[in-house]
Amino acid sequence: MKLIIAAVITLFGLLMLTVSFIVPPTGQIDPSVIAAFGEILTFAGTVIGIDYKYKH
Repeated sequence: MKLIIAAVITLFGLLMLTVSFIVPPTGQIDPSVIAAFGEILTFAGTVIGIDYKYKH
């Protein structure tokens, strides 16, 4: 279930990046969209259990 949720979240982020190419100004991705996509990927990673800290 966690993997499905992470995949859906990631697909939403990719959709957001794709839509940002279509809306004016055409062909440019706003830095806020890139930051939001990074946060979406971070959240998807935490959903599936990836941790920021390196474990020995």
